[in-house]
Amino acid sequence: MDKKQMREAMKSKLAALEKPEYEQKCFEIAKRLYALAEWEKADVIAVTVSAPFEIDTWQIIRFAWISGKIVCIPKCDPETKQMKFFKIDNFTYLEKVYAGLYEPDPVKTSFVQPDKLHLLIVPGLLFNAQGYRIGFGGGYYDRFLSKFTGKTVSLAFSFQLQNNIPVETHDLPVQKIVTDKQVINCQT
Repeated sequence: MDKKQMREAMKSKLAALEKPEYEQKCFEIAKRLYALAEWEKADVIAVTVSAPFEIDTWQIIRFAWISGKIVCIPKCDPETKQMKFFKIDNFTYLEKVYAGLYEPDPVKTSFVQPDKLHLLIVPGLLFNAQGYRIGFGGGYYDRFLSKFTGKTVSLAFSFQLQNNIPVETHDLPVQKIVTDKQVINCQT
């Protein structure tokens, strides 16, 4: 299978998760994330707003706010294929963009320099134990990661881990992957 076929197969698998199983797995992942030293030490968290089939980041954003952390959400520029992160402290500061995704409204939020982000939660569809991933195909995160110096972690259901994902020269691994069953240190 090529990357496109792998993406579609995983999206189908994610969409087939029953609500109680989805909620429990998301809870297990969030619980492991909150126990990480990287989470504890980070004052500024960067995370996407999850689509319905992705691991629930709405709950993670809420918990970050309750914990006194600054939350930054990416705004993608389809023309330049670049991302900029904006601080949000209210869900009403989000706007619906292409494909029904939520991004920060730049009029209601403030830009945060990449070097101010302590922990970047990197989305993806498939992952291997070395921290490489297949994302959603835009290349936004690979471009951003090439200059990012903070901590990186991805969240995944355990069935999203696969050994046979293709890795290209421009792909950059995350440092840790948090699943519903374990935390994988990808830097060993």
